[in-house]
Amino acid sequence: MRGSLVVAGLWVRPLAESATRAGWRVVALDLFGDADTWRACARWERIGDPAAFAIAPGLLRGALERASREPGVLGWVAGSGFEGMPEALDQRIAGLPLLGMAGEAMRRVRAPASFFGKLDRLGLEHPAIAFQSPADPAGWLAKDAGASGGWHIRAAEDDARTTGVYWQRFQPGVPMSVLFLADGAHARVVALNRLLVRPLGDAPFVYHGAIGPVRDAVLARRMEAILALLVPVFGLRGLASLDFIAHGQHAWLLEVNPRPSATMVLHDAAWPAGLVDAHVRAVQGWLPPGPPAHAGGVRGNLIVFADRACRVGAALAADLARSTHCHDLPVAGATFAPGEPVCSVSACGSDQDAVVRELDARAAGVRARLAQEEELAA
Repeated sequence: MRGSLVVAGLWVRPLAESATRAGWRVVALDLFGDADTWRACARWERIGDPAAFAIAPGLLRGALERASREPGVLGWVAGSGFEGMPEALDQRIAGLPLLGMAGEAMRRVRAPASFFGKLDRLGLEHPAIAFQSPADPAGWLAKDAGASGGWHIRAAEDDARTTGVYWQRFQPGVPMSVLFLADGAHARVVALNRLLVRPLGDAPFVYHGAIGPVRDAVLARRMEAILALLVPVFGLRGLASLDFIAHGQHAWLLEVNPRPSATMVLHDAAWPAGLVDAHVRAVQGWLPPGPPAHAGGVRGNLIVFADRACRVGAALAADLARSTHCHDLPVAGATFAPGEPVCSVSACGSDQDAVVRELDARAAGVRARLAQEEELAA
């Protein structure tokens, strides 16, 4: 056993599982406390309300202070949810250093004026942006740089926000990301991924999942060249991702997520000790000497969102737990409002589109079981 490691974020199951496989005793801090997160950690605490989908600063601080007293604790790794609260990354917890990007670095890379200004100076393409509402909003999106998951993105003509957002020209193409490790000066690409971005309720561009690795040598080389410029400019360290829109081998850059992203769930076997181990080493200045190892075919993960108010009974919870392709497992008795994530499903195969079809079929099966439970309870 390597001592303890703390992982914190909106949802930390992939971080907890990867750290456990690498030999750490894991303390997991998130909003959901899924059954498989519990299995992967020695201790779990809730740090926010799942319905609000936000980390509560006071709960986070208290949980980190308690975690600092864990035996042999190395530090804490921040996952998703800190984009809008970078000050949480600057807090000092005695005996518990942050193993990742500090708050000031998060601000630089996430602030639209800073990020897109740097892209312009480096000659890197991105969709046109504006910091005032366009006179003609058709073809523009309103986005919040402090949010994640796509919930905040709206068509500008349907959005009444005038503060806390910036505007970006809609760019047709395939939503993609490159998952990478960085040591502050250099990057190592983990994988290219196709992002599954779909409508959910009144939000038209919500992240539902990902497929990868996408094997495109030309696009991979393009991303390596881009990261060679971005990593030293922003001092990126650890596991992170760069989102972009692809059309053929052409790429329009959207944003950097300077922390482990959800796509890591597809690629933890890229190096023998896993991606959390690689993240910690990269933060400390060491990158893997060789390329990542990917098995044949592609893997996919899809979030199953509730399409109605529902409750997971004991039988369904047990069935989901026995499934090899269901993850982020709800406990018996858990209830969900429409649009809330119930669980996720995975699939693998030789073809991207076939994997997407299998993911959709498995998600539909979960929703059908939820509907049956509601009918039985009525």
